[in-house]
Amino acid sequence: MMQKPPQDDFLLKETKPHLGGGKITGDKLSSTYDLVEQMQYLYVRVVKAKDLPGKDVTGSCDPYAEVKLGNYRGTTRHFEKKSNPEWNQVFAFSKERIQASMLEVTVKDKDLVKDDFIGRVLFDMNEIPKRVPPDSPLAPQWYRLEDRKGEKFKGELMLAVWMGTQADEAFPEAWHSDAATVGGSDSLSNIRSKVYLSPKLWYLRVNVIEAQDLVPSDKGRYPEVYVKAKLGHQVLRTRVSPSRSINPMWNEDLMFVASEPLDEPLILTVEDRIAPGKDEVLGICAIPMHQIDRRLDHVPVNTKWHNLEKHVVLEGEKKKELKFASRIHMRICLEGGYHVLDESTHYSSDLRPTAKQLWKHSIGVLELGILSAQGLMPMKTKDGRGTTDAYCVAKYGQKWVRTRTIIDSFTPKWNEQYTWEVFDPCTVITIGVFDNCHLHEGENPGGPRDSRIGKVRIRLSTLESERVYTHSYPLLVLHHNGVKKMGEIHLAVRFTCSSLVNMMHMYSIPLLPKMHYIHPLTVSQLDNLRHHATMIVSLRLSRSEPPLRKEVVEYMLDVGSHMWSMRRSKANFFRIMNVFGGLIAIGKWFDQICNWKNPITTLLIHILFIILVLYPELILPTIFLYLFLIGLWYYRWRPRHPPHMDTRLSHAESANPDELDEEFDSFPSSRPPDIVRMRYDRLRSIAGKIQTVVGDLATQGERLQSLLSWRDPRATALFVLFCLIAAVVLYVTPFQLVALLTGIYVLRHPRFRYKLPSVPLNFFRRLPARTDSML
Repeated sequence: MMQKPPQDDFLLKETKPHLGGGKITGDKLSSTYDLVEQMQYLYVRVVKAKDLPGKDVTGSCDPYAEVKLGNYRGTTRHFEKKSNPEWNQVFAFSKERIQASMLEVTVKDKDLVKDDFIGRVLFDMNEIPKRVPPDSPLAPQWYRLEDRKGEKFKGELMLAVWMGTQADEAFPEAWHSDAATVGGSDSLSNIRSKVYLSPKLWYLRVNVIEAQDLVPSDKGRYPEVYVKAKLGHQVLRTRVSPSRSINPMWNEDLMFVASEPLDEPLILTVEDRIAPGKDEVLGICAIPMHQIDRRLDHVPVNTKWHNLEKHVVLEGEKKKELKFASRIHMRICLEGGYHVLDESTHYSSDLRPTAKQLWKHSIGVLELGILSAQGLMPMKTKDGRGTTDAYCVAKYGQKWVRTRTIIDSFTPKWNEQYTWEVFDPCTVITIGVFDNCHLHEGENPGGPRDSRIGKVRIRLSTLESERVYTHSYPLLVLHHNGVKKMGEIHLAVRFTCSSLVNMMHMYSIPLLPKMHYIHPLTVSQLDNLRHHATMIVSLRLSRSEPPLRKEVVEYMLDVGSHMWSMRRSKANFFRIMNVFGGLIAIGKWFDQICNWKNPITTLLIHILFIILVLYPELILPTIFLYLFLIGLWYYRWRPRHPPHMDTRLSHAESANPDELDEEFDSFPSSRPPDIVRMRYDRLRSIAGKIQTVVGDLATQGERLQSLLSWRDPRATALFVLFCLIAAVVLYVTPFQLVALLTGIYVLRHPRFRYKLPSVPLNFFRRLPARTDSML
């Protein structure tokens, strides 16, 4: 059994880094690149060379440039038989690791046995100029090459050498001395920082209405017809038509996830179920995606009749298409009014509809400084010793960012800053740390997987505007033998609000776009569509260069979080008990009053009770005024730090080996015998749904608790202000009038009811819960 670290080791730690090369004043910073610690780099841009002398027998050369500073050495690509090569590559050397007084740039001739020396240029480190962005780029200059004796000759090399910071525009594409242990410059693409964009996703709705004039092979029986639709790897089918004839009807919706570019056709097949496991194709229809209408609201699109083509196999493998009179009637559209969910609904980073025409203006900017990590665990073995090649991935909205990989370090320093537009404060940014297992060329893509070191989630609504949060977050991962701290990540976060009025207005509008409420999708549909959406996103990002691998994307998107876990179920149960704990405490307090445990309090309650009975119009003002005063009282203890992963809340520390074995078991189960596996999987499936319901109940209760907790300072401020206004209004309004208006409103005619949620319900759904702190 692994030794558990102390509970304090899992807590959030506030830090005071030296950000931006300046000082923090009033939780604000003055410089532009201000959420990271300033790092000095020596930059060398090798542009090109000319008039290089020949070294081969043929009088030509295969040149490349080598930049050497102390023990660090970087090389450009080489050209074959070219005396005037152009490289235009940048090399960056961290000033912290510079232990040399001279910079040497050498041009060499690539050879099979030993590379020949052509010439070099030397620079004294004390004479290299400094350039601080946003100064103008330093223009490269021609330098005469010299031999080993210091004598100059005909060849020349164009270079630019300067001292700068990580804010330099050359930083993202440069070769870094941190990667000096990686094999040549061709391996750089896998360790550089990179920004990715998720593909734009649409919901495709296929409303299959009816078909006409089908021609089954056996005309002596009633056909059992259904429609199978395929889009990429997604395959759905309708039920068998209840009208068993050559003119079947369905009127059934099939929902798909489509991604831009919309180049895959929608293929529909009308099939007749002749016998179990034996189906006959009655017709096929392929519809190009660019011909499908797009709709932004709930207005139905026009229906269309599509001709069906029957495929008959003749002469072996050859296929012949026979067009005939069969048709299928459908209503097909790309839904632009929905938000395509690819994340867990509890940790969504984007809630906008697909169609850009429906987007509202941004309400602010989120800035993230990924500073460093400390105490990382060795993730793999190299040359007989443990090592870690760490990089970070941050995801918010459609934008993913990946930092550069720091080679062989348990205390990597990235100091990279990124920015996102914010359209909704009730969203979550996710930051994950991974170990790069694909550093060398020619590695099998299906071989090693990038190991997860841990992740952090931060809900924007829990952050105060304009304040810089600098904390060290524990990186926690649950293993088969229990929860384990893999290290700490140091982050700086700032949420800047551009319009306070617009942001406060966001608390009154629905969390999701209107179509989710006017034409809601079922829970089963949403689960299936989210599964397909995550598959599309992971496949697309894994085909980028450098790839953001499938295991990384799935970990960031919480794929598999819906699976049954005894640990999660216990955690959600105790969350509910904690929510009901307040009611239990009120019951105990009332019992103490009834039993005269504190006579003075009991007398005051009796006096208050008599006053409220005699003057019932004071009941509601008293309640709202009391809530207002409680909110002000709790302001002193409002949370000052962002939420973080809580091992005690998640019951990760108390999980026994049998529960962990169950949680990490595959699905379907790999445990024998077969009958136990079948029952076990059924139990897990049912319990997973119960777990979700219990978690949702706990979330609602925690949102109610957060009304006065100042966890979301803006929401609590709105509620406290509302309580004060309500107390005043209800004080001057007769109670009978309030009760009458309330009853009439509750019993209003359905014509006066809207399908969209009410403003109080929208406000409540936007309140934070403790789901952000769940492992």
